[in-house]
Amino acid sequence: MNTSLKSECFDDVSMWMGLAAGRPIAVPLAWFPGLVDAAPVQRLQVQLCLEGLPWNATDEDVSAIGLLAGYSDLTRGALAAV
Repeated sequence: MNTSLKSECFDDVSMWMGLAAGRPIAVPLAWFPGLVDAAPVQRLQVQLCLEGLPWNATDEDVSAIGLLAGYSDLTRGALAAV
């Protein structure tokens, strides 16, 4: 499966990402406290990379492979339950 990211967007509780293979994935914003606490304009300041989504404004760096494996924000010692 191609895990490269093509797009991202947000709703009130989730972050949605589109994979190059055409599959969308969604994860709870609660997995990433820096994004939960961020203003909507800060969430839009993402740098879309093939391997993930780094946000300089929120100090978050989301890995596409990590999300597919069920991992949340590991920098805060949290591991998401799959």
